[in-house]
Amino acid sequence: MKLGEAGAEAAEAGPEPGEGGAVGRQVLYVCTAAGGPAAFDVLLSVLRDITPVVEALPPDAALADVTGSTRYFGRDAAGLGALIRVRALARYDVDCTVGVAANPLLARMAAHDGPPGAVRAVGGGPGEAAAFLDGKPVGALHGVGPKTARTLCDYGLDTVDRLAAAPLPTVQRLLGARLGRLLRDRAHGADPTPVSPNAPARSVGADHRFDRPELDPGRRHRALLALAAELGLRLRADDQVARGLTLTVRYADRSATTRTRALPEPTAHTPALATAAYALHDALRLQRARVTAVALRAEDLTGAAGTGRQLTFDPRAENIRRAESVTDRIAARWPGLLVGPASLAGLPRRSA
Repeated sequence: MKLGEAGAEAAEAGPEPGEGGAVGRQVLYVCTAAGGPAAFDVLLSVLRDITPVVEALPPDAALADVTGSTRYFGRDAAGLGALIRVRALARYDVDCTVGVAANPLLARMAAHDGPPGAVRAVGGGPGEAAAFLDGKPVGALHGVGPKTARTLCDYGLDTVDRLAAAPLPTVQRLLGARLGRLLRDRAHGADPTPVSPNAPARSVGADHRFDRPELDPGRRHRALLALAAELGLRLRADDQVARGLTLTVRYADRSATTRTRALPEPTAHTPALATAAYALHDALRLQRARVTAVALRAEDLTGAAGTGRQLTFDPRAENIRRAESVTDRIAARWPGLLVGPASLAGLPRRSA
């Protein structure tokens, strides 16, 4: 019997009742410490050797329900997390951070509760979820963005335990009925969200690593332009367009920030990709951040033939598109020749 089949049969046996809104599940949230599209593919491969219930979370993380796999491998969930780290390191030289808990919310928070490259578990015993959440800033809850966090902090609900202790009607008056109930439930460690197996989102990515931590936003823009040019060339060569763009910025302390934006229209046009990348980067307000790498991923790809394009009467824009088709033909004929904006001369590019 294959490992995946064994995990599937065990998962069908059904979960047992447990704490925190979950029903006896054992969930792993795993993210790569190295980053990059290649590391993400390795992560999914290793996880699918352990369990068939894997939900890809591009660009660098995944959820895995290992409830059935614990029986097959004879290890608890934390032991499986350690096994995943060892396999990824030994076989592919890719390190991972693993959060272990009874539901996706707590597993995600456990993974982010410290430096990368570790296995951190939240126990399922009485009070263990509450003890883990006690004192954490309310912004650490998944689903609490900066605006929601400011609203809660303005009313003194600046930590998860204070939000959990607040009366439900009070929270709903501040945030609305649906969001108020959702976030208060999460403050109690409850998250019934299932781990939904899926295929990785159709995407293509490229990344650039700086020789030393980069403080100059102009140089970071230059790297983003190079990545946008590379992604545009690859998309056009495959007759594809992207509906979204994801930016990942990695810092000298080994932390990272990821932001995704839907594009105004499906495109493979380099200036449009670069404009979206600049907007994502500038919205982070990285005044003195020591950036070690940037990565772009074109998301939600579809065939170019089935999409339209907004017409423009700007002759400059049309000239750029015509020039783009010429450089594409040059690149196809001489693959080793770098063709693109003059500002990119001498800037190395890495893709995956």
